[in-house]
Amino acid sequence: MNTETLKKLVEAFGPSGREEKVRNIIIELIKDHVDDYKIDRLGNLIAWKKGTGLNKKKILFDAHMDQIGVIVTYKDKRGFLRVEPVGGITPQVIYGTRLNFDGVIGVVGIERETANAYKDNLKNLDFDKIYVDIAAPSKFDVGIGSFGVYDANPIFVDTKVISPALDDRIGCTMLVETLRSLDSLYNDLYVAFSVQEEHSLAGARVEAFDIKPDVAIAVDVTDSADTPKADKRTSMVLGKGPAIKVMDSLSVSNSYVVELLKRTAEKNNIRYQMEVLHMGGTDAYGLERTANGISTGALSIPTRYIHTPSEVCEWGDVEEGIQLMKLLIKEEITF
Repeated sequence: MNTETLKKLVEAFGPSGREEKVRNIIIELIKDHVDDYKIDRLGNLIAWKKGTGLNKKKILFDAHMDQIGVIVTYKDKRGFLRVEPVGGITPQVIYGTRLNFDGVIGVVGIERETANAYKDNLKNLDFDKIYVDIAAPSKFDVGIGSFGVYDANPIFVDTKVISPALDDRIGCTMLVETLRSLDSLYNDLYVAFSVQEEHSLAGARVEAFDIKPDVAIAVDVTDSADTPKADKRTSMVLGKGPAIKVMDSLSVSNSYVVELLKRTAEKNNIRYQMEVLHMGGTDAYGLERTANGISTGALSIPTRYIHTPSEVCEWGDVEEGIQLMKLLIKEEITF
């Protein structure tokens, strides 16, 4: 597994709707390993390689380029900013963190006129009570409409990676490494690096309508239940392989796609877990509800502390996920 690919991607600035820098890095990484690629009008990057199978089908793998973040809604005369979330980001998680406004660093503070007010604000924290402190506001053009994300600092420790934006730069990395290591294909492969998943799933809907694949698989992160007093309704854990999604709060995976993923994994001795998630969702929701319907599933990497500055996943799960995708592309699809 090439950690440099992931490092480049997690360090790139790419909140929902502003994914250009991530997309440009991916293009450089894949352009010599695909038949062709294009950027659609919404900003999705779509690449493809044609297969040679007699009964080949179109398979689409999707991973979203965007990350959660904030947008500036107000700036006072001293340069302090007020922000709103873009995607699933909470004031409790970002208080005290560094935010990156495309090269300008700010620190998230909290209103604290009195000791009691500080305690009350901590207890009932919301976006009305926090602000962002840009150290030298007169030098930087950060104002209303500027986007910010967690300041990236990926750390590779033994078999794990700790970083913001693993959701879903880990999925993007998996698709890049799959494209860069493929030889022959049975099916036609389409790979989409989508925009705005964290905001509205807009990119997935547009790309699926364009490609109209026979099978679509969203590649993303999922929750992990291997920390103290973790969610008792969740079974996925780090280090036991990628997870094949059955259901989340937005979509139910197509039964044929679930069985196809399971059969391919079992035939090739690839470990996997079954994922049932009672919250959240992925681009699968947008993919399956396109045109007259698309047979859709999802392949997930169990991840701790999702939507925080320090998401954690296991390299082995990622590598097995890449192997499963490469083998799936060679399977004959019979529906």
